[in-house]
Amino acid sequence: MINYSIYKNHNSKEWVTFVHGAGGSSSIWFRQIKEFKKHFNVILLDLRGHGKSKYHLKNVFEKKYTFKSISNDIIEVLNKEKISSSHFVGISLGTILIRQLAEFYPKMVKSMIMAGAIMKLNFRSRFLIKLGSVFKSVVPYIWIYKLFAFVIMPYKNHKKSRLLFINEAKKLYQKEFMRWYKLTAELNPLLKLFRQVELKIPTLYLMGAQDYMFLKSIQLITEKQKFSKLIVVPNCGHVVNVDKPNFFNSSSISFLKTIE
Repeated sequence: MINYSIYKNHNSKEWVTFVHGAGGSSSIWFRQIKEFKKHFNVILLDLRGHGKSKYHLKNVFEKKYTFKSISNDIIEVLNKEKISSSHFVGISLGTILIRQLAEFYPKMVKSMIMAGAIMKLNFRSRFLIKLGSVFKSVVPYIWIYKLFAFVIMPYKNHKKSRLLFINEAKKLYQKEFMRWYKLTAELNPLLKLFRQVELKIPTLYLMGAQDYMFLKSIQLITEKQKFSKLIVVPNCGHVVNVDKPNFFNSSSISFLKTIE
């Protein structure tokens, strides 16, 4: 089972589950814990091979990584804690996992907060993935990750987010990175499904105004979907919860309060 931490609030019956992105860990939510636990019960997860969910020998014999199997890791945690439903907060690739989870377990998802959401790959992101595929077997994975980080978070005010994710990514194993990278082959058909099929689950997209890779597609999606709302965060890049933590916290908590 993947590693997780719980922060209990005995005055609330509501749960909020945080899902980080590829190369990160539950530590990226450190600016959210204090505020969220005032209102909700909180679960922080370390996805496979990340944070304290370290690689084990038994992983060699497991089936290949898929978005569905990784989402099932999250469900396993909720089932163990006897949590029948939760709000979910995700960043970057974590938003894809939450959306996949909601596809198969809609009754367990009360709402979704999708920060730096990935719902379509533009030309730059497709080119970046292909470039990584060419070099992933011949150069250290951290070089590829650094390139991704600089392309996705290029501006001076993104430096904190960029360094945080690079430092977390350094803790991965090369083979673990390769397993996660293979998931990119699933992305296009999966994201196409997500764009075409709206779930009747309240959804808040929190996107940085400077998130030039992914913002435009989210703007188009939220114009068409009835259960989705978009907040564009000014002077902010891809990793909204790190670039603008106070804005992120207040907007997210206000949204969750409307669901209650």
